[in-house]
Amino acid sequence: MKMHLLFDLDGTLGNTVPLCIAAFREAIEPLAKRTLSDEEIIATFGPSEEGTIQALIPDLYEEGMMRYIESYQRQHILYPEAFEGIPGLLAYLKRQQCYVGMVTGKGPKSTQLTLASYGLLDYFDCVKTGSIAGPVKRERIEEVLAETGLPREEFIYIGDAPTDIIAARACGIRAVAAAWSPDANAAALAQRKPDYLFTSVSEFFQMLIDQFEDRVV
Repeated sequence: MKMHLLFDLDGTLGNTVPLCIAAFREAIEPLAKRTLSDEEIIATFGPSEEGTIQALIPDLYEEGMMRYIESYQRQHILYPEAFEGIPGLLAYLKRQQCYVGMVTGKGPKSTQLTLASYGLLDYFDCVKTGSIAGPVKRERIEEVLAETGLPREEFIYIGDAPTDIIAARACGIRAVAAAWSPDANAAALAQRKPDYLFTSVSEFFQMLIDQFEDRVV
């Protein structure tokens, strides 16, 4: 069986959740004129960053969005690299002629900034981003399946959140729980019964190598 992979971004390809929180805080607190806790910011996740800003400062959305992207880009230097092993893994998948896609809840601007910063833009056959209105990962995965025409049983979705596993299951594709982020909750991921759960990129990479070697044999 062939294999095609769709990746989440934040917490899956790189440790960018702290970057998002820092950029939100720097951009929004001066406009909201109050302190924002990590929990308050994280509670708005699901929609894209545009949705977070809309929820926190609806009357100052345009300025908040401009400030957020500026802060996100400037602070990205503190998070300059993808997780160790990710670039090599993606290069390997392209050599195997897999379809490799990105399905993230992030907005388009921050997604492009991160993929460019990590030097990963050229590895993805498609990049599907989030919506200001709310979570749309299931819809985005279905878009990829429809656009490619490839059998859904050949697809795997890799993400670091229980909602990623739920989205994959809803689309009838396999789910890999990426529990290699410092903030990953492996127990919560395991409760959703993914097809695979890995606590390191290297373990996931080795599974892929084994799968491809078995296919050749």
